[in-house]
Amino acid sequence: MTIREAFETVELHDEGASLQATFVPAAGMLCCSLRHEGEELLAQNAGVAAYAERGKTMGIPLLYPWANRLADFDYSVDGRTVVVPRDGTRVALDDNGLPIHGVIGGRLGWELTKTPGPDAQSLAARLSWSENKPQLFEVFPFRHELLYEASLADGRLEIQVTVQACGDDVVPVAFGFHPYLSLPGVPREQWLVQLPPMRHLALDAHQIPVSPEQTLPDEHFELAEQQFDDGFDVVTDPARFEVGDGTRRLVLEFMEGYPCAQVFAPRPGEFICFEPMTAPANALRSGAGLRVLSPGEEHRAGFAIRVEYLGSRG
Repeated sequence: MTIREAFETVELHDEGASLQATFVPAAGMLCCSLRHEGEELLAQNAGVAAYAERGKTMGIPLLYPWANRLADFDYSVDGRTVVVPRDGTRVALDDNGLPIHGVIGGRLGWELTKTPGPDAQSLAARLSWSENKPQLFEVFPFRHELLYEASLADGRLEIQVTVQACGDDVVPVAFGFHPYLSLPGVPREQWLVQLPPMRHLALDAHQIPVSPEQTLPDEHFELAEQQFDDGFDVVTDPARFEVGDGTRRLVLEFMEGYPCAQVFAPRPGEFICFEPMTAPANALRSGAGLRVLSPGEEHRAGFAIRVEYLGSRG
């Protein structure tokens, strides 16, 4: 069964740059595919169904209402303590049994507000978060609206998310994305990586930030045998992350609203993730770097992936 047979998909096209992007509204607005000249640039991992049903990430998933993991199953915001349900159908667990990446994508229930045509270059969707959706509200009991916008033009995929505190609640902002970038046909050991200046975070044995470390300058290196699962903050707008193979370069730019990042490149995976984050991991519990919206405020966050063609192989 193909993705299109199992899930309704929406495609965006940039014919001039030979780019196509595929989104799955019923799987948390997942961008499951980004193809350049027919070649897939996003790691598929266990596939769309595994993401929608069990939270096994792939493609470019939105991690909401928190990115990365929490150190336990409770958090407190503005004097309110929330106990995260131990419900594997709603919240996935990491290898240490900690809640990771918020609500599983297939439970979110996005509604398309701009239905693209066959040659579309943009889409928009909305999600209302309230007590009318108890499956969501039990995990994150703060009334708000979410707007999701994506566009594909001039060789560039841009994704914007806006959180609107439209009710009487304050709304903590701790979400992020997890783009699984891949360069087909070239082993990861040969990939060339560029990271912007940012501050490294010390992590404990469960990958929870415990303290800031040194601020690192921009770095250029060959990925080779290196592995990453590293957290960063003090990421300034715009920040530019790159991975290239001498033929094609993928540039991920934090445009606005993402002061934190995670760089993830485990072995033996053939991918590298430059993860835009609105707050560090565990911010809902620690409060470190956490922005809390007052009623009437909004937070807009955007990133883009540009595909640059450098020349033919060989």
